[in-house]
Amino acid sequence: MIGFLRGTLLQKMPPFLVLDVGGVGYELEAPMTTFYDLPGEQEEVSLFTHLLVREDAQLLFGFSDPSQRGLFRSLLRVSGVGPRVGLAILSTLTVGQFVQCVRRQDARSLTVVPGIGQKTAERMLLDMRDRIDLDSLVDTAGADPSSGRAVHNPVDDAVGALVALGYRAPDANRAVRAVEDQCDGREDLIRLALKMLSNR
Repeated sequence: MIGFLRGTLLQKMPPFLVLDVGGVGYELEAPMTTFYDLPGEQEEVSLFTHLLVREDAQLLFGFSDPSQRGLFRSLLRVSGVGPRVGLAILSTLTVGQFVQCVRRQDARSLTVVPGIGQKTAERMLLDMRDRIDLDSLVDTAGADPSSGRAVHNPVDDAVGALVALGYRAPDANRAVRAVEDQCDGREDLIRLALKMLSNR
């Protein structure tokens, strides 16, 4: 999995951009909210990435902060939402605006996104209410990728690991927060949180 790239921005033609990383040109697709943050061509840029592997293609997507990537990944797990719709949402709404839509179950605001009608918006909000950790998305919004690495902490890593194992984000978050004070690192958090979840 390619999770992060830093290199020279060679070309930007929304929704595509080309990044030169050590002499290798990576073509990425990105939402307009990421394009707004890009520097000029021939300047250095750092992006969080998501690699989508299909039978007929490998698609690489770039994001200016981990909250955008986190929301994109959550959207891909919703029935009927593919990468095109995910990019459209992130091109139209900020992560904070989308989180507010989910919290308020505000389908009307989502219908401003191209390709999303009222019924699709209502289904998406219903699905995502239980699928994503809204507080975690807001906490990572605006993180600076220029340091050359993603902004992680043991709690976020542990929650992400539990979600990858199939637990719902709200349940994973509650379990990790409940054992946070008893642990020294990510491995302890995951182990104790798993124990708590399995005992329920």
